[in-house]
Amino acid sequence: MKTAITEMFGIEHPIIQGGMHYVGFAEMAAAVSNAGGLGIITGLTQGTPEKLANEIARCKDMTDKPFGVNLTILPTLTPPDYPGLVKAVIEGGVKVVETAGRNPVELLPPLKDAGIKVIHKCTSVRHSLKAQEIGCDAVSVDGFECGGHPGEDDVPNFILLPRAADELEIPFVSSGGMADGRSLVASLAMGAQGMNMGTRFIATKEAPVHENVKQAILAASELDTRLVMRPLRNTERVLNNAAVERLIQKEKELGDAVTFQDIMEEVAGVYPSIMMEGEMDKGAWSCGMVAGLIHDIPTCKELIDRIMLQAEEIIARMQAMARA
Repeated sequence: MKTAITEMFGIEHPIIQGGMHYVGFAEMAAAVSNAGGLGIITGLTQGTPEKLANEIARCKDMTDKPFGVNLTILPTLTPPDYPGLVKAVIEGGVKVVETAGRNPVELLPPLKDAGIKVIHKCTSVRHSLKAQEIGCDAVSVDGFECGGHPGEDDVPNFILLPRAADELEIPFVSSGGMADGRSLVASLAMGAQGMNMGTRFIATKEAPVHENVKQAILAASELDTRLVMRPLRNTERVLNNAAVERLIQKEKELGDAVTFQDIMEEVAGVYPSIMMEGEMDKGAWSCGMVAGLIHDIPTCKELIDRIMLQAEEIIARMQAMARA
């Protein structure tokens, strides 16, 4: 399938594996890229420019296909070495960067000078238009269904994607709630040029996370996620567990007076214990409502091949309906 996104990134299928904390290692990115999609290494998970450079080199040993690096721009007291991370990306020969979080304008000049394509993750049309204005090549439009940070507007993709299509001139992909060929065809129908999947890729054989994480996604339905940190205007969709229940209770009791310090036990530094050790009640971790559509743990190739076959069958069926 050829779209503006497959052409821009030099990939076979219009499917992107979004950057995910403590998931986006070389094994994950290479498996997706080898299957014809665009795999993404998560820059901040690596931590330092040296470790990111090493992970890029590892990924190049595993695939000769295009892959990208996610750079999430977060408000922190001690910001990461973004210039160093950008330098590692450029020197590593990476051709695609997915940015997320705050406005990436300060990262763009060196990336653009190096000929790197930048796709920025946005949760609203206004942010998508800003990304277009500052020179991003594409955007990933992230609907309310998504795992992680859905923004504060609560607009689901059935509205958000057509709105983006009406306003944007650069290509965009859908993100949030994407799982199968139905997701892809629906996204294309609403104006997207492909789709980004996060949670669905965690439940694959190659995902370098503990088996408990994969089984938790399989066991979950679309009703098992919760929104936390809303009083802090840093809303995150997470899978419900004992730690999340504690966090929600704190938010109820403290109301608008809640601070990050009040919930640090449930959200700060918990990812290694969850993703690597499988301690599922250690804290809050991002998971999309799409868990309700995930029922198996295939290889990335099996998953992507299945998505494309289903998408082609749906398109053929719709064409037959149109001719009838």
